[in-house]
Amino acid sequence: MVDKISSWKYSEEFHKEPEVIARARARAEEMGIESITPSVGAALAVLAASMNAKAIVEVGTGAGVSGLWLQSGNSTSVLASIDPEIQHQDLAKIGFEQAGIASTRLRMINGRSSEVLVNLADEAYDLVLLDGDIDTLLSQVKESLRLLRPGGVLVIPHALWRDRVPDQVLRDEITEEFRTVLQFINNNELFVSTLSTMGDGLLIASKKLA
Repeated sequence: MVDKISSWKYSEEFHKEPEVIARARARAEEMGIESITPSVGAALAVLAASMNAKAIVEVGTGAGVSGLWLQSGNSTSVLASIDPEIQHQDLAKIGFEQAGIASTRLRMINGRSSEVLVNLADEAYDLVLLDGDIDTLLSQVKESLRLLRPGGVLVIPHALWRDRVPDQVLRDEITEEFRTVLQFINNNELFVSTLSTMGDGLLIASKKLA
C-alpha cells in the first residue's frame, strides 16, 4: 500500500524556495500571516509561465509570498493585489523590492475584495488567485467569472481547509463555504476544473473558451 502521507510530504518539500520568497515567508510567520506552501507557489509560477499571464488579480496580499511566486513565472506580468490590511501590504512591498520587481508591475489595492473586485474590468485578466476574505468566497468566484478572459484561470488555495472539507460531520461556517464554492465550480458549465491535495488543497479552474 502506498504511503500517501509520505508522498504528500515528499512533494511538498520537493521545491526549493528562492531566498527572497523564503525571507518573505519568514516575515509572514513573524506577523502570524499564513502563506501558501512552496509546492502551491511553484504551481502558481508554472501557471503564470505556461499561460504567459500578463494581467493577474490576487485577493489576499499577505506578506507577498504568493505574489512573488506568481511574478517569478512571468517577467512581464502585472499584479493587482488586494488586501484590507495595509500593514500586510507594507511587508509585501519589502519582498517585491528585494526581488527587483518594478513598481510598474505592481498595483497594491487596500480594501476588501467585495468592494474592489466589482470595480475591475470585464474579461481583462488572465489569472485570478483567491486567498482572502473567506466569508465572501462564493461571491468572489462569481466575480472572477466576469473578470477572467476566456481561457483564463481561477486558483483557490486552502480548498480542502485543514482537511475539514471531506469530513461531512464538520459544519463550521468556513468549511461549509469551501464546500459550497467547490460544488459551485464543479457544477458550473463555464469552468473546467481540478482539485488537488497540494498544500492545504488547491482548486484550479479554467474559464471555457466561447
